Amino acid sequence: MSVDRPAAHLDEVVELYRTHAAHRYDETVSQLDHGLQCAALARRDGAADPLVVAALLHDVGHLLHLRDGGDGPAVEDLHHEDRGADYLAGVFGPEVTEPVRLHVLAKRYLVAVEPELLDRLSPASVASLERQGGPLDEGGLDRFREQPHHLDAVSLRRWDDAGKVEGLEVSPFDAHLDLLHALAGN
Repeated sequence: MSVDRPAAHLDEVVELYRTHAAHRYDETVSQLDHGLQCAALARRDGAADPLVVAALLHDVGHLLHLRDGGDGPAVEDLHHEDRGADYLAGVFGPEVTEPVRLHVLAKRYLVAVEPELLDRLSPASVASLERQGGPLDEGGLDRFREQPHHLDAVSLRRWDDAGKVEGLEVSPFDAHLDLLHALAGN
């Protein structure tokens, strides 16, 4: 695995998606379809532009794993949320990167406060939940709620869980390029 550095430019992020996002990783839809569906759900719900971009790019850490020779989920937690947020920090501000960083904790949070959610998670999300530490305990819940972007992360997580529909028609990746460029710091 290579040592990640923040993306130098938005073009690098876009190329990562063009090269690796057709992979299904551990879901029934491709990483690209999943991100596009999450962004469409965010847009439908009236999310601010940075949160739409976070929804689109939230699993970029999986693409970095694929870029580095991985072929799908590992048996251990690869902390794709931190890896992805750190990578995106070279291009985007915290309104994008922090919901990405917190989206796994948001799953752990939601399963703790809404245990019935566990029955609605995809099999891949259930398996990754176990690798990621399971539902948060009381201390973890409090620490999560203290994070400045935790509410955005909870919204992102809900779209993440819903954005796994095979064959759903949504806008293509290129339809998001103007928004990506508008929010990119380079």
